[in-house]
Amino acid sequence: MTDQPKKIKANKKDGQLLIRINSTERDEFIQLCEAMDTSAARELRKFIRSFMKKNQSADIHTKE
Repeated sequence: MTDQPKKIKANKKDGQLLIRINSTERDEFIQLCEAMDTSAARELRKFIRSFMKKNQSADIHTKE
């Protein structure tokens, strides 16, 4: 064995977000994601990043 440090992922996913939604909507969302060859988690992360990018610039102007 070597004593080299382990590589650490730059974008390590180490947080969780718990949301409550209607089970029918959840099931339909997951089925749609599967049909589109993606995952629910990937699509939610994409939405969150897009939402933050869109609203961070607006937030800066409203605080001034």
